[in-house]
Amino acid sequence: MISVSINGFGTIGKRVADAVSVQPDMSVVGVSKRSPNHEARSAGANGYELYAAEPDRIGDFEERNIPVAGPVGDMLARTDIVVDTTPSGVGETYRDRCADHDVTVVYQGGEDASVAPQSFCARANYQRSVGEAATRVVSCNTTGLARAVTPLEEAYGVASVDATLVRRGGDPTQTDRGPINDTVPDPVEVPSHHTPDLRTILPDIDVTTTGVTVPATLMHLHSVTVSPTAT
Repeated sequence: MISVSINGFGTIGKRVADAVSVQPDMSVVGVSKRSPNHEARSAGANGYELYAAEPDRIGDFEERNIPVAGPVGDMLARTDIVVDTTPSGVGETYRDRCADHDVTVVYQGGEDASVAPQSFCARANYQRSVGEAATRVVSCNTTGLARAVTPLEEAYGVASVDATLVRRGGDPTQTDRGPINDTVPDPVEVPSHHTPDLRTILPDIDVTTTGVTVPATLMHLHSVTVSPTAT
């Protein structure tokens, strides 16, 4: 049985924990949280042991009557694989601690590509991560592009890709972003950051991407033009 921990228990972490819990060859050791909020309380309600991301904040959880199994180091000590779902830039701060516990790490796409030996998309380059101590799952947008382009590359060859990403302004709960009533280039550079990110998965593809943020909370939309090498 593979012991899996989830570092972070927010929008992504909750879904990862539920997915791992139904795998026949995996078990959830626990989940970690930095703040004693409603998501931390829901971890216990869903049967997951909760660990404090910072040892000196265990008291904050106890004051709110949220049971904590211990600091995150105790969780890592019982873990074979940790899936990191913390905010961008936070996962890298745990890299040395994971190495000290000889834990395999799956980082989320908000981390810089240098955080792991390679980036990962199951449809495009699954074998590249086999046997590695760490990998980085690329962002949702890059994953979508890789899934769309890979079968076309396999069937026809791809000479070039031009993609425009129409991006939702925020999730319904992201009130800190304020009223969303603009249509703006995001980012303003061409190509957008999705181009180098996609090349970590498909390094031989000639790709250019641009991004536009719109006043919506529903989803992202990709408009992709692919030029095949075969007809």
